[in-house]
Amino acid sequence: MVISIYGGSGSGKTTLATALQQYFLNDGRGCYLLSGDDYPHRIPRFTNIDRLP
Repeated sequence: MVISIYGGSGSGKTTLATALQQYFLNDGRGCYLLSGDDYPHRIPRFTNIDRLP
């Protein structure tokens, strides 16, 4: 299952995500919280045109 939370700055995204994570962990389910701040923003090494044969 993937749950995506998005919204404006200060709208409670992190608070909600943390609460959901705790809920799933307390229920015995595995859960990983990936913040947009943790996701690497990188420039692709190759463009789609470069990948074409």
